[in-house]
Amino acid sequence: MLKISELSAQTGLSAHTLRFYEKHGLINASTRSEAGYRFYSEADVRRVEFVKTARNSGFSLEDIAQLLSIRVDKQSHSCQDVTDITQKKLDQVNAKIEELQSIQQTLEILLESCCGGPENASHCSIMEALDEGLTRDQARSESQ
Repeated sequence: MLKISELSAQTGLSAHTLRFYEKHGLINASTRSEAGYRFYSEADVRRVEFVKTARNSGFSLEDIAQLLSIRVDKQSHSCQDVTDITQKKLDQVNAKIEELQSIQQTLEILLESCCGGPENASHCSIMEALDEGLTRDQARSESQ
């Protein structure tokens, strides 16, 4: 049995993070001492590693809770259940990538439109575009 500090050292997660995961029902200590210290078994360590891997893969706490329920009772779930959760996450990631690419294009257009010189920013094209609330498409058409 491991104390939370030992589990922290073994998994690379802080005790604060482990308590956070416990608060959200993702992990639980196998036992507690009379003084209230948490003790974790090898099965608990594997569960923590699962949570850590899932979190590092971008899954939300809600997703991880669903995956953990499948992990506990694999016979009652299908691969499709896991695929659905994973596809939803991938769709969210792809949408975020598109959003970031749009932001990147806007910033590039704004930078192309500005001389970046040492004069004051009274007539800075970036400031003007932001003040006017120009969208990326508007900024692109004005720079052409």
